[in-house]
Amino acid sequence: MRLPEIRIAKLRPHLPIVQGGMAVRLSTHRLAAAVAEAGGIGIIAGTGMTARELVREIRRARALTKGIIGVNVMFAVSAFADLVKASIAEKIDLVVSGAGFSRDMFGWGKESGTPIVPIVSTARLAKTAEKLGASAVVVEGFEAGGHLGTNESMKKIVPEVASAVSIPVIAAGGIVEAEDIWEAMSLGADGVQMGIRFSASVEGNGHDRLKQAYLDATADDIVLIKSPVGLPGRAIRNVFSERLAAGETFPPEHCIQCLKVCSKTFCIRQALINAQQGKLENGIIFSGKNVDRIREILPVREIIRRLTSKLATMPALPPFPRPAAQPRVVIPAASAGAGV
Repeated sequence: MRLPEIRIAKLRPHLPIVQGGMAVRLSTHRLAAAVAEAGGIGIIAGTGMTARELVREIRRARALTKGIIGVNVMFAVSAFADLVKASIAEKIDLVVSGAGFSRDMFGWGKESGTPIVPIVSTARLAKTAEKLGASAVVVEGFEAGGHLGTNESMKKIVPEVASAVSIPVIAAGGIVEAEDIWEAMSLGADGVQMGIRFSASVEGNGHDRLKQAYLDATADDIVLIKSPVGLPGRAIRNVFSERLAAGETFPPEHCIQCLKVCSKTFCIRQALINAQQGKLENGIIFSGKNVDRIREILPVREIIRRLTSKLATMPALPPFPRPAAQPRVVIPAASAGAGV
């Protein structure tokens, strides 16, 4: 199999592989730069950072590679606009966003020439994004780790979206091995986003205890938690997730209002920071459903080498018909501050 080329506006990565933006502080400059340097698209997770911290991460990544670097910022965070605008001012290559849908970001992207790539879970939302000016869409199924926007499989959603839009479709959710990449592309995806496989890498910014938890996880260890964000979250079972499942709550003593909407049953930001720092007893270990297939913590370059080597031995992709380009809508200035 020859990997297809993906074109996101003017961006032409060597490989159609996007590294997932995993917060909090798992996807930082070192991981993003390593993926970009290996030919993919590296993503820095801005969620949980200040605008100043995010700009510093972007500059550090730029010092390590001339490859493609993007940011991922959850729409659900209070600082969404500040983080996205700071990234655009820093001339980031692209912006990825999920956990909600911002109409404003398309206007910011159009004004600056920055590709905007929303994360969607339905063909309807993908079509809306294309009309608003999205340069591509990440189509995420329930197999993904972290906050989930659907209970439908990526395998069902990807062909529906690919049949509905003409912009690049990037499949996400449960993609760990070369076989997963081939399957996603056979369903109509132009590229793939991989999260947990890169979090479980040498360059991933998690503590060694966190990475060992990835290696130790079995299929039976994958659970859904109820996040204060208002969405379910896929995670690895541990002491903290069991306490949440039993109905315990851990209201934050000093809430910094990092989310637009939060139930305050516990602080998701702190729980993710705890996991990143190896304090697993008080942390949430977000993970995709296929983490049990990961057997080694490898450098990013070796992960990508193994994936591409295996893909080279696989059958050619079957053709998948795509629709013609859709007309785009003009975003009125009055829409500032709106979101759906």
